Amino acid sequence: MASRTVAVVDYGMGNLRSVSQAVIHAAEGQGVEVLITSRPEEVYAAERVVLPGQGAMRDCMRELRDSGLQEAVLDAAARKPLMGVCVGMQMLLDHSEEQDTPGLGLIPGRVKRFQLEGRLQPDGSRYKVPQMGWNRVFQTRPHPVFAGVPDGSWYYFVHSYYTAPADPAHRAAETEYGERFTCAVARDNIFATQFHPEKSAALGLALYRNFLHWKP
Repeated sequence: MASRTVAVVDYGMGNLRSVSQAVIHAAEGQGVEVLITSRPEEVYAAERVVLPGQGAMRDCMRELRDSGLQEAVLDAAARKPLMGVCVGMQMLLDHSEEQDTPGLGLIPGRVKRFQLEGRLQPDGSRYKVPQMGWNRVFQTRPHPVFAGVPDGSWYYFVHSYYTAPADPAHRAAETEYGERFTCAVARDNIFATQFHPEKSAALGLALYRNFLHWKP
């Protein structure tokens, strides 16, 4: 196996194809081999790991556990660059309100449902849940994965739940939708986004490219 490998974890859930295609695109000419894998040994051996996720968090947690990949992901979180995307970000926290689901407990905090019923947006229309579409991402602190990305850039979101980290130091970016909420978290060698870089054109690819070179 090439020493510079990034494993995209295939545990049978969600946005695997679009994430893996974006990571492959970002890796072109970078000397990085992209492995889409359901084999724990390949996740253990990879230099860095991407954890995608889409759908209900309880299903994602069950599939990660049942696939035998959970221990490999926890190993990655302990010692090498790990990037979570969408539900892959929510899974990193302690607990989700969605079906009362425990997470991996890698970043202290909870995943909450938007409470926007009856609320109006600035243009007079009602807030919809899920939030679906483009929104601005405001960086709360500098981070190497955001290198070269202008603050306030637009990224694509699809979600009904959002993360609320217990420690403000773990917030990497915020978005406004009815209220200000955390849309990217970071701790040590872990970085994760609620939005979908793979659906966010050039600025999304920039994040994956930065992740491929990040040396926490």
